[in-house]
Formats: sequence, C-alpha cells, structure tokens
Amino acid sequence: MGTAVVLVVVIGVVGLAVRSMVRDKKAGKSLQCGGDCKHCGGHCK
Repeated sequence: MGTAVVLVVVIGVVGLAVRSMVRDKKAGKSLQCGGDCKHCGGHCK
C-alpha cells in the first residue's frame, strides 16, 4: 500500500513539472536560461 501512495505522489510531482515546462515553452521562455536573456547574454533568442 505504501508503495502505491509513493508512486502516486511521484507521478503527481513529475506531472506538475512537465506541465510547468510546457507552459514556459508556450510562453516563449527558454528551458535553459528561463527566458531572461539579459543574464545569459542574449543567447536564448
């Protein structure tokens, strides 16, 4: 039973991380530098 609970929690956390990355990508943010190009020298465009 404990294994199933841990599995559900891990799947939930991974799902939230993927959803966050997809939203950032749709918003035009780079996954490498977070879309703040003044800190990475403008290489993300």
